Amino acid sequence: MRNGSQYQQSQGLLLFKINERQTFGLGTLKVKEIVPWQPLTSIPQSHAVVAGTAYIRGVTISVIDLAAAIGYRPVSPAEMKDCFIIITDCQRQNVGFLVRKIDRIIDYSWRNISPPPSAAGRHIYSTGIIEYDKKLIQLLDIEMVLSTIFPADEEALHADISREEQSRLRAHPILLVDDSSVARRQLAEALNHVDVPFEVCSDGKQALTLLTDAAARGTPFDILVSDIEMPGLDGYELAFEVRNNSTTQGMYIILHTSLSSEISVDRAHQVGANEALTKFDAAELIHAMLRGAEQVERGDVIPGVESRRQN
Repeated sequence: MRNGSQYQQSQGLLLFKINERQTFGLGTLKVKEIVPWQPLTSIPQSHAVVAGTAYIRGVTISVIDLAAAIGYRPVSPAEMKDCFIIITDCQRQNVGFLVRKIDRIIDYSWRNISPPPSAAGRHIYSTGIIEYDKKLIQLLDIEMVLSTIFPADEEALHADISREEQSRLRAHPILLVDDSSVARRQLAEALNHVDVPFEVCSDGKQALTLLTDAAARGTPFDILVSDIEMPGLDGYELAFEVRNNSTTQGMYIILHTSLSSEISVDRAHQVGANEALTKFDAAELIHAMLRGAEQVERGDVIPGVESRRQN
């Protein structure tokens, strides 16, 4: 909902257990459905944590033992019948995650989500932490999980552009924002490959400070690429704040997300973003940036729904 100058974003979180003590959360926009365990077909020479495939609603889906994937005790054959499969729609693919128990769905504001502690290291499978019912719950970094099991196609991480296109992008300051270390590496790889400079940060609050400080110095960013689901200040709120600040409202905003839902795209345009793209296709992203550079140069950046009609 909107309140004053802020777009306040809350979302459903699915809480589930990977063992008796550890509860994780996953945004419900990533969840297609939850089904009870069903017999799985093994896949020869598959990754060790892929439990098999399931045929669900006419589609064959890989099912990952989530506990094993993130370093906990794997689900034993005797436990299987009591487990559930969370089917996700993320990064242009449907994948099932085998979990021991479904807890509940709660409504939670992203402003109340804290980043994981820095002492946890780079390879923690969590993008944030919440306190609920007197317990600490980690938000699953689904992108990191998927990247370790299904590595990205190198072709998807690189795009080739002309010298003229490179020069155009290099003339426009670019800020990349994502709470996932995997996504930040992919974004950096895409721009480093075409030798285009950029700045990067890991959360919306830091991004908003960088954007407003740069504008105050008279060296504003022209293109913003932001994830949607982030602790503290999510991508929707960040886009809304940027678009409603007279010093930053002229930049081109691309929301770049693992969510594949059309609902996410519609909401992105409602808060003033110019485009909403599903991760990860470097060519698609680079060409969106080029469209942004062209609009910035003409001085006619068209936000929100009108931008969608133009594109």
